[in-house]
Amino acid sequence: MKKQDIIFRESFSLRGPSIWTYPPSLETWIDIGELEDLPSNKIPGLYERLAAWLPGLVEHRCNYDERGGFLRRLQEGTWAGHILEHITLELMSLAGLPDGFGRTRETTTRGVYKLVVSDFHGECTRLALDTGRELLLAAINDEAFDLEAAIKTLRRKVDRKYLGPSTAAIVNAAEARKIPHIRLLDDGNLVQLGYGAAMRRIWTAETDATSAIAETISRDKDLTKELISSVGVPVPEGREVDSADDAVEAAEDIGYPVVVKPTDGNHGRGVFIDLVTPEAVRKAYAIAVEEGSGVLVERSIQGIEHRLLVVGGKLVAANRSDLITISGDGKATVQQLIDSQINTDPRRGETELHPLSIIRIDTAAKIELERQGLTGDSIPAAGREVLIQRNANHAFDCTDDVHPDTAAVAALAARVVGLDIAGIDLVCQDVAKPLAEQGGAIVEVNAGPSLLMHIKPGIGKPRPVGQAIVDNLFAEGASGRIPVVGVSGSRGKTPVARIVAHMLHLSGKQVGLACSDGLYLGRRQVQKSDAANWTGGRRLLLNRAVEAAVIENGGKVILGEGLAYDRCSVGVVTNVLPAVEDLSQWNIQPTGGEYYTTWRSTYRTQVDVVLKSGYAVLNACDPQAADFAELCDGEVILFATDPDCPALDAHLQAGKRGVYVSESRIYLGTGQDEIRLCRLGDVPAIGKAKRPETIANVLAAVAAGWALGLTQDVIVTGIRTYGLELADPFALLPRRARKPAAGGSRN
Repeated sequence: MKKQDIIFRESFSLRGPSIWTYPPSLETWIDIGELEDLPSNKIPGLYERLAAWLPGLVEHRCNYDERGGFLRRLQEGTWAGHILEHITLELMSLAGLPDGFGRTRETTTRGVYKLVVSDFHGECTRLALDTGRELLLAAINDEAFDLEAAIKTLRRKVDRKYLGPSTAAIVNAAEARKIPHIRLLDDGNLVQLGYGAAMRRIWTAETDATSAIAETISRDKDLTKELISSVGVPVPEGREVDSADDAVEAAEDIGYPVVVKPTDGNHGRGVFIDLVTPEAVRKAYAIAVEEGSGVLVERSIQGIEHRLLVVGGKLVAANRSDLITISGDGKATVQQLIDSQINTDPRRGETELHPLSIIRIDTAAKIELERQGLTGDSIPAAGREVLIQRNANHAFDCTDDVHPDTAAVAALAARVVGLDIAGIDLVCQDVAKPLAEQGGAIVEVNAGPSLLMHIKPGIGKPRPVGQAIVDNLFAEGASGRIPVVGVSGSRGKTPVARIVAHMLHLSGKQVGLACSDGLYLGRRQVQKSDAANWTGGRRLLLNRAVEAAVIENGGKVILGEGLAYDRCSVGVVTNVLPAVEDLSQWNIQPTGGEYYTTWRSTYRTQVDVVLKSGYAVLNACDPQAADFAELCDGEVILFATDPDCPALDAHLQAGKRGVYVSESRIYLGTGQDEIRLCRLGDVPAIGKAKRPETIANVLAAVAAGWALGLTQDVIVTGIRTYGLELADPFALLPRRARKPAAGGSRN
């Protein structure tokens, strides 16, 4: 069979909601060439090779919406683009990314398809797509493919670029509460939760409420002990030392066994426990001093080490550690026994996704073995138990066992240090009993603790620690959202966006505006070039000063970049006029249902993202725009320059809201009730010509202001003053602001 190929033609990074899906996605145009004549059932061995290489494909439901649905399609016959979609998604899953979205749709050019997959991280997604292409071509052409090496490469990329498990747990918890998030670094864990003035920021398990002073205190273990012991928190006796001799002297003053550790170390590096000889103390000092700026010698507390997670002054999770031991067989060395008895546990691994780490004979383990007269090459007698590591991996959940007094002591330690999120390390015999009665003590207070041990414990149930952090950042019912108005359509977007921003400014909000005329913060223009794009909108949402945002989005933004926001309070569609905006680059078609990109699928995106508590503002005189009403999750306000418009009349008859013109006056209507706002001649933006399209722009802006809950006074003042140079725009507002516009009797 002739060797086949698949060529990538174009690619669009859709960084927000698009015609395909709400989360970011990557749209790639692929040319399958002669494979258009070779569906999968006509390629010998293709099904068998793919099913063997990627057994996880059996979980892909595909069109049949059943387990094995995709493999069924593969047997019956499907095309290369569709196959590549599923291969890419499976590779992403094998690399550790979440389950994703995929679509493959044809274009009007034979053999060319639009392939769309979730884009969790640009570099990871593109690598998965490239790898998927190589794998598929190898399967089609019956060639060898090193799948293990490919997945390893992809997994390394994901480990470096995607969110860590602690950050991902918090982000997932925010998503569960419908709080939006924005990743602020391409390959880091700094994330913004919420938009504009409602935002909070996290960096792994630290937040914008985590004090830099508190974090510094937590790194100074001697100072931490001094502070928490002053309020009665039990801590081990000990002091900082400045030499190996001083360390031995301190150990003898305290009494063996002792602990030697860095004053400001972390992750357990350079920590040695239960030392019972001067020689062991000297060796431990030499290592610990390299791990920090100083060394502590403390009384060794008898018991098991526990990690308690405190969030917002409350205990939310607790894990205990365990001893790592091996059992001799009289044949294998210590190292061989570690590899066969411990490191074969599937929970152990090198990545953050593994709750248990690989055990190695490091310096601490060597010291532990020396105590027992052994080395890594020693062969323990059959049945001899050998201790390798003490207090290894806090992998065993014990949250429900923690005594209330112990939980209170841990919360007190976090509060004294000043941490909103703290990992409290304590040692005791039984965490179900108060510390004081068993001689237990808190040995460390850690800022930015890892959450993985609580999310994925080795034994026990996972704890919702991400949810606890989000609930501490955002009060009950808070969404992290500011009012966002999205304005789309073929014509009139910019004036509508500017009038709405003007009204919001008059209402007293610090408003941001991203439109074709530039980027504005309040009345100040901060960018003169076109800002009606993803970047312009995102700049507003990143700005903590912005209390409301108005963002213009044309068809090119929706098709080529995606929206800058996940949801909006108000979504405006001014009109759908195919002759006005050139979208031919995206192979847009007048009709075509779900198989082709259409004008309807493009502009409906603005309506699809309206919140359930929000409003779509639609042009009743434009049949395509008015037709979007049925797609809106929230309420709908129609506007019409023609009061006799059938769509508007039916809408009002149903008791819903509309904005319209009658007898040269602008009205707000709710069912049979209406409010007269002002005459058309009172609105400078309409002008003397009173062109229908200009009037429509004003009506759309009025409807958006009404949807936002602006008062009638603000709406009227806004449209009467838009475009005028006012020394004090607030001077036209009445001293006593009236309630938001409501219904009156309709004439």
